[in-house]
Amino acid sequence: MARASLPPEVPEKFAADYREACNVLAESPKASAALSRRCLQALLRDKGGATSRDLAPAIDEVLASNALPSHLADAIDAIRNIGVFAVHPLKSTNTGEILDVEPGEAEWLLDTLEGLFDFYFIQPAILTKKRDTLNLKLAEVGKPPMK
Repeated sequence: MARASLPPEVPEKFAADYREACNVLAESPKASAALSRRCLQALLRDKGGATSRDLAPAIDEVLASNALPSHLADAIDAIRNIGVFAVHPLKSTNTGEILDVEPGEAEWLLDTLEGLFDFYFIQPAILTKKRDTLNLKLAEVGKPPMK
């Protein structure tokens, strides 16, 4: 499934990992999930306020802050868990076979990253543009800018 390109508000350092995760999805859901996990880790440090270098504690820090909408908070934990299958060869306790990342799981991680991009970059940029427009209008009538 082709995904839409990211808007310019998403910084290249995040967009690059996201694009690569999209590009390898059909060939290797495991590689896609590993790239999504890497992107999430960088996002949580740069935008989520996480200080831990390890993903699990970084997720815990961001979740404890209650800064994310609940649907995104729930979804980032999926990246942690699915990402484990991408980077560690874990075996099923029933069959003994190594469990791989399924295409739908890798898609879910990309969906979650898109939600985080929207929350951290796109929606704030939209609000800034709207505020700037309204502040210009307020200035025209001698009113102070929005607080």
